[in-house]
Amino acid sequence: MMPNRRTFLAGALAAGASARGLAATSAGTATGPVQATWNSLVANYRYPEWFRDAKFGIWSHWGPQAVPEQGDWYGRFLYMQGHPMYEHHLKTYGHPADTGMMDIQNLWKADKWDPEALMQRFVKAGAKYFVSLACHHDNLDCFDSSHHAWNSMRVGPGRDVVGTWEKVARAAGLKFGVSNHASHAWHWYQPAYAYDPVGPRKGERYDAFGLTKADGVGKWWEGLDPQELYTGPHMVAPAGIDSIEAMDAWHEQHDGQWIETAPPDDEGFARQWLLRQMDLVSKYKPDFCYFDNYELPFGRYGLAAAADYYNRSIDWHGEIDVVMTAKQLQPHARFGLVQDVERGFSDHLWNEPWQTDTCIGDWFYNRSRFTEKSYVSAEAVLQRLADVVSKNGNLLLSIPQRGDGTIDFEEEKILDGLAEWMVTGGEAIFGSRPWHTYGEGPTELQVGMQNESGFNGFKEGDVRFTTKDGALFMLILVPPTKPLVVRSFGRRQMTGEISRVALVGGGPVHFRQSAEAAVFDLPYNAGPVPVLRIEGHGIV
Repeated sequence: MMPNRRTFLAGALAAGASARGLAATSAGTATGPVQATWNSLVANYRYPEWFRDAKFGIWSHWGPQAVPEQGDWYGRFLYMQGHPMYEHHLKTYGHPADTGMMDIQNLWKADKWDPEALMQRFVKAGAKYFVSLACHHDNLDCFDSSHHAWNSMRVGPGRDVVGTWEKVARAAGLKFGVSNHASHAWHWYQPAYAYDPVGPRKGERYDAFGLTKADGVGKWWEGLDPQELYTGPHMVAPAGIDSIEAMDAWHEQHDGQWIETAPPDDEGFARQWLLRQMDLVSKYKPDFCYFDNYELPFGRYGLAAAADYYNRSIDWHGEIDVVMTAKQLQPHARFGLVQDVERGFSDHLWNEPWQTDTCIGDWFYNRSRFTEKSYVSAEAVLQRLADVVSKNGNLLLSIPQRGDGTIDFEEEKILDGLAEWMVTGGEAIFGSRPWHTYGEGPTELQVGMQNESGFNGFKEGDVRFTTKDGALFMLILVPPTKPLVVRSFGRRQMTGEISRVALVGGGPVHFRQSAEAAVFDLPYNAGPVPVLRIEGHGIV
């Protein structure tokens, strides 16, 4: 045990007391037919039609980690000597023993944020639901939190970010969602208690170590307890590590894993997480809630949060009309939540609705994406949208904002490209349902999460199918340079017969259908991801 140790709440409870603590916390949950068990979640949940119709959402994955404009996980990597973010922090803000993530959070001012103007862009780009980041691994609640003093009303912007987004999104006619990532803060922040293994300040612990509420007297954070932000030293690097490589290895082995359990000595963290989550959904009544977790956080605490949310939805709507997503669902969890596939692909048509979430750049704003023009293009976003929707899924797309709340010119161009396509192509997306097969083409997708970096792009011949109002739509992921042959439309493969084909937003398209395939002659100026509307007796 380290000296001056302080935990997120005062001490860990024995097993019996922990159970009583959960019961006390859960006393504030909404009552109703849904119980905090997987069987009850599965028995009561039904996928909302609004979600099945929506298909496309935009996500403001925005918080204080956008301030340095260095990309993802700044609040962890600034404490890891040798990492580029550590070097940036050292040069820009000072040594992490003196200036840490708590100070970066207070630099997040959002002083140029215009949520109404951004929402107008998002709506034009096709968004039917909008998601606000409510709390990331950096453990700052971006809302008017009743159970966590480190929140955006007290630190940084001095504004209720989630509440502002909620009002603006609903005024624009969108469904509103929140994302909660805070369950991982306790292990993610452990490097903040470490030290430089080499150099002039070797062995000097970083700012999280030993700071108490009393140390804030006369400072900007007076009245706040840093240990409530940094979560307490649950697995701290021991003294005596004398190389960067050894320190990195220590963190990788201990706190660097994706841990879904509560701190081993502090179940109070899980109870506090549940209070914050219930506060979030009761205040803003979100239609959608994203958990950055494999299944649900902290076992029974996550189940209590899900039951609370579903019962509240019954109070709000008379039925469960909300979506809660999580990742890597096992058979016992399927159909009780919506599965999310982060930055990944599917190679098959799903029976149930699902979602993939991805970003045009890094999750948090990275200026190099702008300077190097390395954002994902509008065309690539549309290809992903078509692929996911054809497989009964939705696409949630993050558009990174700077710390001041703005987006850059390259991002604006991407949104404009989406908006232009949606005017006509949206007919094949919104309110659509899958055909009996999702599509065809030469590209073989690798199933899994976070595997986009190995994807080399779609190829000519990749097509995807959707249906709506008795029509069959074909979304052509790469405009063809020669007549397009589609074997799924051969008379031997499909029922019915094609009678009419038109380019959505254009005119008739010449086609010929044989027993083996259908061949389409598209104009060469059809634009990115052209869409054909295909009609005929019995084809849908």
